[in-house]
Amino acid sequence: MPEKMPEWLKWAREIQGLCQTGLAFAETNYEKERYRRLNEIAVEMVAARTGLPPAELTANFSAQPGYATAKIDVRGAVVREGKILLVQERRDQCWCMPGGWADVGDVPSAMVAREVWEESGFEVVPRKLVAVFDANRGGRPLEFFHAYKIIWLCEITGGAARPSDETMDARFFSFDELPELSWQRTNEKHLAEVKAHLEDENRPAAFD
Repeated sequence: MPEKMPEWLKWAREIQGLCQTGLAFAETNYEKERYRRLNEIAVEMVAARTGLPPAELTANFSAQPGYATAKIDVRGAVVREGKILLVQERRDQCWCMPGGWADVGDVPSAMVAREVWEESGFEVVPRKLVAVFDANRGGRPLEFFHAYKIIWLCEITGGAARPSDETMDARFFSFDELPELSWQRTNEKHLAEVKAHLEDENRPAAFD
């Protein structure tokens, strides 16, 4: 069962987001210095709890200047003969629907089709929007930054299962016999919604 997101992480992420936005609009050195110091406090909070190097966290927090906004994680729900395609992540050796962070410049349907191809070896066409979820609620967050998760139901048009730089394996699993899931990427709630859409083609997209 996933752990509940700790309060300190919520606070640190909110402070970081406020500092990022504040620095984007600050006009005086006084304002900038105050926001930089608050950002340092967020770094110190996370470093103290996780043991991660402060320099690494500072670089991470500074990687996306400008107005703080949510990142987007896309996932492809690929079903064949009643079984769901999952890929085994190299980072944690657990399983999830193929997908990843959205890239600037791509339309949503192209993003998910590319991610499925890169991670699993299957060529797909997105056919239906399944859900838009808040990836940071209901358990551990996907990453430090706030993120939305968008899931599409996809149809296979070609290709074959293969590993990739990010995945060790790609297989189809029964919804009733799932492997250990990479919970931040794919969890039971996501798969239950996919299954519900398979059972009811008129079901509207779910959203948080």
